[in-house]
Amino acid sequence: MDIQPGHLFPSFREALRVWLRIGLLSFSGPAAQIAVMHREVVEQRRWISDARFLHALNFCMLLPGPEAQQLATYLGWLMHGVRGGLAAGLLFILPGAAVMLALSMLYVTLGTVPLVAALFFGLKCAVLVVVVEALLRVARRALRGALPWAVAAAAFLGLFALDLPFPVVVLAAAAIGYALPQAFSSAGHGKAAEGPPALLDAAIAADPDRIPRLARKARTAGLIALALWAWPVALLLGSVPWGDIAWFFSKLAVVTFGGAYAVLAYVAQEAVEHYGWLSAADMLAGLGLAETTPGPLILVLQFVGFLAGFGAQGSFQGLWGGVLGALLALWVTFAPCFAWIFLGAPFVERLHAQPRLKAALAGVTAAVVGVIANLALWFGLRVLFAEIEPVAFGPLRLDLPDFATLNWDALLLSLLAAVSLFGLKLGLLRTLGVTAAAGFLMRALLG
Repeated sequence: MDIQPGHLFPSFREALRVWLRIGLLSFSGPAAQIAVMHREVVEQRRWISDARFLHALNFCMLLPGPEAQQLATYLGWLMHGVRGGLAAGLLFILPGAAVMLALSMLYVTLGTVPLVAALFFGLKCAVLVVVVEALLRVARRALRGALPWAVAAAAFLGLFALDLPFPVVVLAAAAIGYALPQAFSSAGHGKAAEGPPALLDAAIAADPDRIPRLARKARTAGLIALALWAWPVALLLGSVPWGDIAWFFSKLAVVTFGGAYAVLAYVAQEAVEHYGWLSAADMLAGLGLAETTPGPLILVLQFVGFLAGFGAQGSFQGLWGGVLGALLALWVTFAPCFAWIFLGAPFVERLHAQPRLKAALAGVTAAVVGVIANLALWFGLRVLFAEIEPVAFGPLRLDLPDFATLNWDALLLSLLAAVSLFGLKLGLLRTLGVTAAAGFLMRALLG
């Protein structure tokens, strides 16, 4: 379908290549993953408009589970229906899942994996700069007016300094937008960017029945995803450890608001102390491996499932048990993510025409800026400093760095990434490649 002179709506095959590229480049947590996705489908290709990207992101921020993976599923559905949503969501998961499975096998057979850590050290530093760039870009377009800025600042302080629950922050922002729609009317939510429309917006304008037509199949796919989620849980209930794995990770799938970091303490406590699937040191190692692989950080649950299956007794144990435990954890963690999108996205798409509900999502947009700022700071502190000390000042709970533990290698690599991305305009892929190579050489030469 010809959308604009010289511009064709992307084919499913073309979209597959881009979703795979995003899946391979999605390192270091949701803020970085959302930044990569925005650059690929909004900035570079203009497939999706800023307004639709943020509209979808706002909904995903309200859902349990990894918001970046769900955002990919939502955007893939908008582009090519159910098959597009499945392709985008699965390609976001599968590269990281394959790497994590291989690393889990290496971990139980060879112990630590220093080569992998060296390869990805520079990459993590570059991703920090990518997150900062995304933060500046989203803030510039989403925060127009005093109240959106205030909501963004309050969201950041609530998460970073007051340790407020993530759902409380996002729902409060939505309530403010709903109550004060005029204050968010200039926030850019739902407004077209300057220049020609994004390809998806042009396609919807040319075919107004597009979204209702996609919605009918999406609801069916969502119900199937729910059934596929419940099936292994019911089938394995009562078996050890498989029933425990299915039930435990199914529970996490409905309570993981705010991403992986929000539930890591609970996962560690239950998996280590209650089930005895792994040690505390194993849990930290798994988190380190998850941070060096593409895909959502929640893939650390795959590592936990692998070790649970690895230590099982009976027909499946050792590496085969580990593979089964990892696949089971993946299944019950991500199947509901597709259900939430396919069942909820058609409803959310209808909110574009309702001013108060659109303003509520604009409030979430403002809060998202604060959320990304909090994630960027959280990630940056842990990349640049070896030790972070939690400090309390009355109601404030702050993570303060020990400046004596500043990692000069990480600082230099982050500066190299900033020069490459902002100064030399090398682009995302070249910046990641330059910084990853520099990090590997630095670790190989200096240890």
